[in-house]
Parts: sequence; C-alpha cells; structure tokens
Amino acid sequence: MKNEFALAFNEVLEEKGLPKETILEALAQALVSAYRKSVNASNAQDIRASINLDQGEFAILVEKEVVDSVENDLTEVTLEVAREASPDAQLGDIVMVNSTPEDFGRVAAQQARQVIQQKIRDAENQAQVSYYEKQLGEIISGVVQATNAQGLTIALELNAEGSMPRKEMIPREHFRIHDRVHAVVAEIKESGRGPQIILSRTHRDFLRRLLENEVPEIFHGVVEIRSIAREPGQRAKVAVSATQQGIDPVGACVGMRGVRIQAIVRELHDEKIDVIEWNSDPTLFISKAISPARVNGVYLRETVDGQKNALVVVPEDQLSLAIGREGQNARLAAKLTGWRIDIKSLPESISDWLFNLQNNEELKDIVAEEKEAITKAEDIMARKAEGRVITTEEYDSLAAFNDRLERRSVRKQQEKYEKYQKIHKEAFDSIAQGAFEMGIEGTGLPLKIQDALREAGFDNAGKLVLTSKVNPDALLEISGIGPKTLEKITEFAEELPNLIPQVEEALPEEPFSTIPAAEEMPVAEESAAITESPEIAESALETEGITTEEAANEPVSDSAEEQPAVEKEMSFDEIFSLKPEVFEPAVADEDEEDEVEGSGEKPTTKKKKSKKAGQFRELEYDPDKDVTVAKKKHKRGDSGEWEDI
Repeated sequence: MKNEFALAFNEVLEEKGLPKETILEALAQALVSAYRKSVNASNAQDIRASINLDQGEFAILVEKEVVDSVENDLTEVTLEVAREASPDAQLGDIVMVNSTPEDFGRVAAQQARQVIQQKIRDAENQAQVSYYEKQLGEIISGVVQATNAQGLTIALELNAEGSMPRKEMIPREHFRIHDRVHAVVAEIKESGRGPQIILSRTHRDFLRRLLENEVPEIFHGVVEIRSIAREPGQRAKVAVSATQQGIDPVGACVGMRGVRIQAIVRELHDEKIDVIEWNSDPTLFISKAISPARVNGVYLRETVDGQKNALVVVPEDQLSLAIGREGQNARLAAKLTGWRIDIKSLPESISDWLFNLQNNEELKDIVAEEKEAITKAEDIMARKAEGRVITTEEYDSLAAFNDRLERRSVRKQQEKYEKYQKIHKEAFDSIAQGAFEMGIEGTGLPLKIQDALREAGFDNAGKLVLTSKVNPDALLEISGIGPKTLEKITEFAEELPNLIPQVEEALPEEPFSTIPAAEEMPVAEESAAITESPEIAESALETEGITTEEAANEPVSDSAEEQPAVEKEMSFDEIFSLKPEVFEPAVADEDEEDEVEGSGEKPTTKKKKSKKAGQFRELEYDPDKDVTVAKKKHKRGDSGEWEDI
C-alpha cells in the first residue's frame, strides 16, 4: 500500500507539474466528500481527512460527542473510544475520532475520482493562467497540434494549448502538424473550458522581441526602439536611436553584412524591414521615413483642429518610390512618424503654385516679389511639357523656387495657428469652469440635436460654447445643425454665466456671542450696573477704588439698561459675600408724562420714560465663563411674581 500510494502520488505530481500542497488539498477534499456521501453526514459536522505520505495511509476524522450510551454512531462515541483519540476527554466533550469505514478505500476511489480530477484541472488552469499572464508580450514557442480554416492549435508548456487565429498569422505562411512555431502572447481569456491563450505573429511586439533577441545592443538598452510600423508579410519600418554617443543604431540592428536583420527576415517569411535613425526634428525624421526615396523638402503644417500634416516634395523620378506599391511606403511612414503625409513631385508642386499665383488675389505680394522666378519657372515648365531637355541647374532653380514659396506658406500657416491658439485661450478663460461640468440638456436644443452633439463629442456645455466662439464652422458640419441652431447656441453662450451658480466664499461663522468682560465695558455702563443696589454698589466701588459721591455724578448710559451688564471679575470670597436686594428707583411721575403725551402737542423737551419701574437687577456668578452677570427681572402685573427678561 505504501509503495503503491507513494508511486501514484509522485506520478501525478510529475505528470501535472503542480505543487505538492495543491494535490494533497485536492485529495483531502475528495476523501471528505466521499465520506459525506457514503454515510450521508450533515454539512454542519466537522470532518477532516488525514493523509500520511510516508506510510501511504489516510484516515477520516469526524467530530463526535462523548456519551455513556451511543444511540447514533455518526455523531456520538463512548468515553473509552474517545480517550483513545484524546486521553483527556470527558463526558459531554466534542472530540475528533477516527471513523474511517472498513471498505472506504474502494468506495472512496470510486466516488472521489471525479472530484480529484476536477480539482486537478482547476489547479492546472490556475497555474497556466498565472504563468502565461507573466508572458504577455513575450515570445514563446510551441508545437502545432492541429490546423484548420480558423487557425492553429499549438501545444505549450504546462500542458496548455494556445490558439493562433488566421488573422494573427502572417499571410501566405503555412504550418504542418508537429512544426515548431514562435509567436508572441497577445491575450489570455478565461472560459469554462479553461484559459484561452491567443498567440500572434502579426503584432508589432513580435518584431520588437525578435530585434531584442537578435540585437544585443537593444537587449542591453544601448539602442532603443522608438517606433514600429508594420504590414505583416510585406514590409516594416523601425525607428531606432542610440542612448550613448559613438553608437550607430542602424548598423547595430543590421549587423555585419546584414546577418542580424536577415535572421529576422527569414523568421517573418521574407518580410522587408527598413531600419532608420530616429530624430527629434520632425522634418528630418519624415525625410528619413520616406527612404529609400530622396526628398527635396518637407513642410509641416498644424491645423486648428489639431491635425499634423506634412507635405513631402520629391524629384519626379522618385515619386513612385516614395509612395510605394499601392501607397505602402507612404502609409508606413505616416504610421511611424505620427504625421499625415502628402507626397508631391517637384513639377507637380510647381504647377500648383503657378496656378495659384495667377488666380489667387491673396498672393499678389508674392507675384510682385518673385516676378523673375515665376517667369523662369513658366518657361522651364513649358519646355518640359514639350518634351525638351531640362538641365540639372534648371531643376535646382525650380527646387529653390518651390522651397521659398512653401516656406512662406508655412510661416503664414504658423501665424494663423498661433493666432487661433491665442483666441482659443482667451475664449477658454472667459468660460467658467463649472460649464465644463454642466451637461448640454440646459441648452434648450431639441433632443435630436443634443444626441447629434453627443455623438460628435460635445458632452458638456463648456466644450460646446468654446467651439461656438472659436470654430463655429465645426458645429455647422454636424448633421442637423444649421445657422438657426448656431444662433441658439450663441444665445445660450451669452446666458451661460447666469445659469452657472456662483460659488460664494463661505463667511466665517460668528463666534458665540458672549457678554464682554468688565474691563472692556465703558465706565458709564459699569456705573449704571453698580447703582442698582446700595450694598452692591458700595462693595463694587470699594473694589474699584471709587467713592460713592464720584459714582453718583457719573452719567447713566442708555445702553446699560438695554443689555445685561457684567462686573469686573471678583474673587470667590467677594462674590459669595454679596447679597442682591430688590429695590425700586425713583421714577418720573407717570401722570405728568401721560398729560404731555395726551395733549397732542409735541413737547420741546420730552422726558424719557423710565424703564426701571418694576425692575431690578440680580447678580449671578457664571462658573462656566468665570464672570459675574447682572440679570434684569421685571414684575408682571399684580401677581407679585418676578420673571427674567
């Protein structure tokens, strides 16, 4: 048993290439599942499988309760049997007991086989996904297992299978079963049938990795691949640059007599590869990207909508070479540089300029300056049309004339672009930032127009208003938008500042209103508060060092009557020695004042009615604020009750 179990276990490990712990866990789960099915055990019962690889044995440990008399063998066990597993077991304890059935080996083998196989398959799939996720973008090799119209099925490491769709294969290349294939890992998809590993030989990263493998300078970072443009099976262009001085990046990639690049060409089924040197100057970079054709000049123009256009003028005999078969060379150069490239021959460019100079009123200044050159160019072009011979000097003069005109045009275009940039910045600054977070629903436009604007990329009001100010023609090009709709958008732009809520700065919250300290109150307020009670006044004046006569001569402030007064801070002994008393100060005769008011005549000197009638002040100490507060109380009616006011 020992030898058979150990041999079988090691065979599975070697065949599947999985970690030992993974197989042990799968085997233990399978044994537990088989036991539960064989005895119909509850899922709430704790059941574990113990596997001993050294002895080739296994056991099923089941959670059971220790009882005197066993009624249910599945959940109960006697004390004697329990102490064999746990010597300290007592009645009522829960212990794990070996409950492996006698014929469990055969039953477990039958019932656990499917579980073990599924666990192993899941572990294999997970190991494959983890391994090949690290290989994304890298070249791997495999053996062709099957071919069909959809592509190839390739056997890979870890018993994985990769698929190469027909679109990921180089055109006109064919593989047979058992052929070894090199490809780059393009994508990994997980499905119910396991991971799907998509391989590609047409991806540009495949060419990049081949260059890294064949050129040590690229692998070590001495030469850097800047960009790659490729049409699989036909032609590719690679731009490289050196990170160290004194290194020829193109020569390093080509190798001695082209040995390095030829190895890559053979792998790609004779795909032609042009290696050019990258340059930070777009003019020089584009002229090299057009190689092997010679170039007379490259002229760059950036439009207001962000497009980068380049006009390349080449000699007449280089035009077909510059364009390439079916425009292939021009397409690859555009992909490599990121510029839209237009190619013209020198005679074609001269003819276009002569026509524009004759028919465009805006070019009158150029006609006046280049009068002699224009006459000479017309004469050369007339002789060329007749099929007469044109000398090299005349071609050079045409090239120089064309270069002057193109450079002047580029300068004007640059001025327009800079002017547009300035207008764009001013318009952008004039729009509140909140507009770029506001949808176009508030524009009041019909729903169809709103949908058309969203499809065109105008998903917020700020962008819509900015375009209407800077480039309204771009809006008119959208289907369904005409002059009337543009007027509505312009009206909305004028009302936009009123529609966006202005974010006001939050005013700082006023601090909790507290009664000012006695030191901060005017002397008149202190005196008014003190003269309320004779005893209080004398004690307070003694504290301040002021005589009673001096205090009597002080004027009483009205503000002292309207707000609670606070005395200067006192010691605790002085505070508790004070006893507030109720008093009624002398007031003016109410009848006399009523007569003045009821006479209907406005008195010249109207006596102020005293508010102190029926009032008194009571001093209280506030321990929270550590101050003494004088509170006013008022007598309500004839009830004799005093209330706070």
